[in-house]
Amino acid sequence: MNVMTGDVVEVDLESGPVTALILLATPEAVILDACDGSTPFVVDPSALVNVRIFDGDAVDELAA
Repeated sequence: MNVMTGDVVEVDLESGPVTALILLATPEAVILDACDGSTPFVVDPSALVNVRIFDGDAVDELAA
């Protein structure tokens, strides 16, 4: 598992890609909040194979 609590990620779900905030990341479970008014959801960390983690530092470098 390469995600940490507080990361902003994009994950691929059956319904399509979703951007979410990781509320809690443990070796047993990851709780994600899509920040769209829906209930946060729990996934097994092994299901986060194709997760893309937002890197704010990279954005800062592009803006400079």
